[in-house]
Amino acid sequence: MSETLKILTIQDLSCYGQCSITVALPIISAFEIETAVIPSSVLSTHTSGFSDYTVRDLTHDLPGIREHWEKEGIYFDAIYTGYIGSVEQFKYIKEIIDSRLKKEGKVFVDPAMADNGEFYFGFDQDFADKMGEHCKLGDYILPNTTEACYILHKTWKPNFSHEEMLDMANELSDFTKKYVILKGDNHKKDELGMIVLDKDKPSDVETIYNKKIDYVSHGTGDVFASSFVGSILNGKSPSSASKIAGEFTKKAIEETIGDSNHTYGVKFEKVIPYIQDLLKSN
Repeated sequence: MSETLKILTIQDLSCYGQCSITVALPIISAFEIETAVIPSSVLSTHTSGFSDYTVRDLTHDLPGIREHWEKEGIYFDAIYTGYIGSVEQFKYIKEIIDSRLKKEGKVFVDPAMADNGEFYFGFDQDFADKMGEHCKLGDYILPNTTEACYILHKTWKPNFSHEEMLDMANELSDFTKKYVILKGDNHKKDELGMIVLDKDKPSDVETIYNKKIDYVSHGTGDVFASSFVGSILNGKSPSSASKIAGEFTKKAIEETIGDSNHTYGVKFEKVIPYIQDLLKSN
């Protein structure tokens, strides 16, 4: 019997609303990967579409968790970071990566901090600069165009040309050991694309497209990132993993369209049974 891979994901826990840990834990587990979590903060709901939500900052819990795991000899094959709750957490997360990641382990960074030209509540350019430094720890980084612009100190706009997207991906490759997956190539009318760039083989850059769906929802970036991570840890190439993640996210959106009571996320649970089919066909 082969050993089950273990991954740690560090991001916020929104008690209600489909995002972050409540998305990452079930999706990655469905890829047959043992998934541990460190909540960076606990919120009563996520921050989009809700008001007066509660927030509990868990920054100072991180060192104690690391110290306990060191005593227990707990290590991980991969570490995946998402929404990080404070600037101070970057230091503690690096200590966790340095201490608890196996020698050949992989680091995935989803720089979840902005979208549609704006920071999420509580973030600013100083945080983005720290996130850029954090991305240097990543074997894979998965920004959208807004996050890329803040990291690179560029002006965001709703539509970038394909050439501009390629330029951004190449600039971002300086922030990572290996791969950049830049989401949001929307220069085609009916398709939404992502740039997949290998820092060691920039001439092999690939653009992967999915059917564009006129629907905006919180949490789709987390759905994409989690299914990408699960695919990579199942041995898929970054190109294949991007295709799987794009298709899985698209299916989750399609399951949600038309339900006016479901505005706080996408129904990814409905499409979890497709995961094994997607792994086989890509």
